[in-house]
Amino acid sequence: MEREAAIEFTDVSMKRGEQEVLKGITGYFPKGKITTLVGPSGAGKSTLLKLCNGLLSPNTGEILVLGKNVEEWEPVELRTRASMALQSAPMISGTVEENLTLPYALQGAEVDVEKMRKVIQEVGLDSDYLQRDSRDLSGGQRQKVSIARTLLMEPEILLLDEITSALDRVSRQEVEELIAHIHKTFGTTIIWITHNLEQAERIGHYTWVMIDGQLIEQGESSLLNESTDAAVQQFVRGTNS
Repeated sequence: MEREAAIEFTDVSMKRGEQEVLKGITGYFPKGKITTLVGPSGAGKSTLLKLCNGLLSPNTGEILVLGKNVEEWEPVELRTRASMALQSAPMISGTVEENLTLPYALQGAEVDVEKMRKVIQEVGLDSDYLQRDSRDLSGGQRQKVSIARTLLMEPEILLLDEITSALDRVSRQEVEELIAHIHKTFGTTIIWITHNLEQAERIGHYTWVMIDGQLIEQGESSLLNESTDAAVQQFVRGTNS
């Protein structure tokens, strides 16, 4: 029996100029599960992730987010329901609190202070961090603040683009544990791009393998070791060598 789809792609293609970045993508991300997205650089993974919350639009095909065509969503609502955290964990100059409230400030809205304290503690930081200067944070702390910023919006879908690739081993483990905690506590659908195949298999329930703008294989994360597809086998061997 197929699981309910949080996001579903049907024959989605996208070009940048004459370059075809995505080629007829058809597949879905199961609701309430962690799906890892792997493939060599230039495979189209980040482009696909940006299609999931309307930051980019496809040339052809259909994308459904929570059962609704992505083009029918109001952009701010879509990016609240499907929020993204990036490898760079971008921060504005100012305090952690100012960074957490930025999305709301841009909309002229306010955030309850108690809610901020709860969320910052949820990601493993003390509430005193709210008054810290963002420039004084370590890479792992910045990533936790970035994730807290998305959690404030109570997203149903969390889109993660290489969020641990620039972190040291300890920070990487802490962020992995945080994401696992978020998934277990809130049942959040998580789509996570990673170049680390061990991480992809360790944290993912499901995995998409993308190569040259195509979805080559999708299924349970064990496929990374069990695939019979020659292109997937070659990719895995090349990554692990």
